[in-house]
Amino acid sequence: MELKLGAALSILVISVFAQTNNKPSEVEITSEPSHHLVLQNAYIRAFQVEVAPRSATLMHRHRHDYLFVTLGPAEVSNEVAGKAPVSLKLQDGEVRFVPGNFAHIARNPTDAPFRNVTIELLRDSKKTWADDRGLHVLHGGTEDVVFVKDGVRVSEVELQIAGVLPKHHHAGPEFLVAVSDLLLRNDVVGKPASNLELKSGEVKWLQGGLTHTVTNVGTKTAKFVTLEF
Repeated sequence: MELKLGAALSILVISVFAQTNNKPSEVEITSEPSHHLVLQNAYIRAFQVEVAPRSATLMHRHRHDYLFVTLGPAEVSNEVAGKAPVSLKLQDGEVRFVPGNFAHIARNPTDAPFRNVTIELLRDSKKTWADDRGLHVLHGGTEDVVFVKDGVRVSEVELQIAGVLPKHHHAGPEFLVAVSDLLLRNDVVGKPASNLELKSGEVKWLQGGLTHTVTNVGTKTAKFVTLEF
């Protein structure tokens, strides 16, 4: 009887220990199957992310500050290691900044894929901007400077058909994320005009040191997000 009781207690102790230590194993973001690396340079590391309906990512670590651009309306459960889950409701094209150095699971409780572009900021720049927040009304569109983080200015741009982002100068490089499908004409001073065509979720790195005008030459409203460095 004592042997049976001792064995039962041992099993109970092992079971409790297993439950209290049954934490999800953690992987690097580059090894997380829902994150697909599409661009990396000295400034950023960008991932196209898609979490299938009623599914979740692995527990993965963000070692850098980052921001993400949501593609399509979404609802996601953000489950940070050691914290209670937080439900997020996100709009198409919404941009959010997140300080790094944590691990989490992104769980999709809906019947639609959760898509975004995640951009890790690899430099902690001290650059300042004259306009770090504000809505600019354009000819046939808007440019909304939503925030400056780590020296990077982030804007949401919407151009109606034939809408124009007027002539402006980029001293540093720029990163563009297509929220909608895009067909833009890029008129760079001193160079022939060229078209930029991207599908929703595709990205483009643009070199600095240029002055240009951007026009929506597509057949529907163009929505995109820019990061200026």
